[in-house]
Amino acid sequence: MRGRRLKHETVVILDFGGQYTQLLARRIRELKVYCAILPHHASLEQIQALNPQALVLSGGAKSLYDQNTPTADPQIYRLGLPVLGIGYGMPLMARDLGGEVVAAGHREYRPTTLRVLVENELFAGLERELTVGFSHYDRVETAPPGFSVLAATDNTPVAAMGNRDTRQYAVQFHPEAFHTQQGTDLLKNFLYKIVGLSGNWTPAAFIADTVRQIRETVGPNEQVVCGLSGGVDSSVAAVLVHQAIGDRLTCIFVDHGLLRKDEAAQVMETFTRLFKMKIIKVDAADEFLGKLAGVSDPEQKRKIIGAEFIRVFQEEAAKLGQIDYLVQGTLYTDVLESGTAGTMIKSHHNVGGLPKDLKFKLIEPLNHLFKDEVRRVGEELGIPEELVWRHPFPGPGLAIRILGEVTHEKVKLLQAADAIFIDEIKKAGLYRKIWQAFAILPDIRSVGVMNNQRTYAYTIALRAVTSQDGTSADWYRFPPEVLDRIANRIVSEVPHVNRVVYDITGKPPSTIEWE
Repeated sequence: MRGRRLKHETVVILDFGGQYTQLLARRIRELKVYCAILPHHASLEQIQALNPQALVLSGGAKSLYDQNTPTADPQIYRLGLPVLGIGYGMPLMARDLGGEVVAAGHREYRPTTLRVLVENELFAGLERELTVGFSHYDRVETAPPGFSVLAATDNTPVAAMGNRDTRQYAVQFHPEAFHTQQGTDLLKNFLYKIVGLSGNWTPAAFIADTVRQIRETVGPNEQVVCGLSGGVDSSVAAVLVHQAIGDRLTCIFVDHGLLRKDEAAQVMETFTRLFKMKIIKVDAADEFLGKLAGVSDPEQKRKIIGAEFIRVFQEEAAKLGQIDYLVQGTLYTDVLESGTAGTMIKSHHNVGGLPKDLKFKLIEPLNHLFKDEVRRVGEELGIPEELVWRHPFPGPGLAIRILGEVTHEKVKLLQAADAIFIDEIKKAGLYRKIWQAFAILPDIRSVGVMNNQRTYAYTIALRAVTSQDGTSADWYRFPPEVLDRIANRIVSEVPHVNRVVYDITGKPPSTIEWE
């Protein structure tokens, strides 16, 4: 089966274990240049297979003088490609090319004032003094032969260096980090002024390239199925494949009764009316809730829902006859975390919890994209904003936002409270500022007073966080008047609720979801 062939300009990052590597890739892509991440030990053949126009050496968490420190094939400097070393990548480059590097003795991690010493293309148009983020163990004392010292700090005599003839440059700081001033401008200078790229990585170009590849891969008589959840990833993947092959794609939408309020109706309206797609809607709420009866353990809930989803999906897929491909909304972060160099199309192998015996080949049209890029592609495809920018939602749905046993009554109650919460956030113009916001129904009741009578009713907990990618998060600081409106509406409009609380813990120590 043919893998993904990339026709756009490409930069390869060699990853030396830096905490900012994925952020660096996103920064480069934001500048309309496609960027792929390979491990530091990638062979020359693996690098050249991507036909890159430049290499970037990432930061890292070690010193060159540690045991088992990561290295790269020194022949990378002889490929004739422009190279940019960042953080750890700078002393590595300096050592490999004949410079002098010393161990700092401890990790230097601080914002520092950088002084640009000479006019050069890397710092063109930038201020002569910049605040930059340093994070390194080693220091370059002497630049390699042919290199000029471009910038310095009080403690680092060679904070940036470059060889104009070979187009090899390095900086000791992290231009991709938020605390580096004009870091994006520096990356832009490297990509556009030094490498000479034009910037052709756009949502429109990605869509055209992906649609073409799907048409080349899926035969004229082959059929494709997609498990549509209504989330942004599966939605964008489904619309892309539908643009390529039309009605040879059938989407299966399993409504397990644990979705947000009116979400099932919205999904069907969007994809049947707006995109004219073939969708089989399976109303399985009674089956799922029946299986969950009496179950309180969150891991058990997840297993039950996963197994039931597989059963329902298999039954519906079997009714369609011969199916050749399964569409999955795998993202680039999933590929990186699995340690595999993903291709768009490959043989199916127990992805997303589906069993091996389905015997489908897999189509993963998004496995070169980060989440923010998926959203931009969704916008380009004309998917409604409220779906493209919808906050992340767990696969088990509201079952893991209802602590304790899940019942029809609790689902309906939580759906109503959650809808009020999101409605008020949107009215306040805050929805796009928040990574994820939702209501939780704890397994507790408390005493209250309503209409001059004692009540003993449920508590609703609210959760809203900001995050870059969900790996860490901070609680969102609402204006007090917004929280006041939300709480008043919930206790007034949702039966059997007399108390609202707000979760003000970050991740870590807590997780974003409660179960």
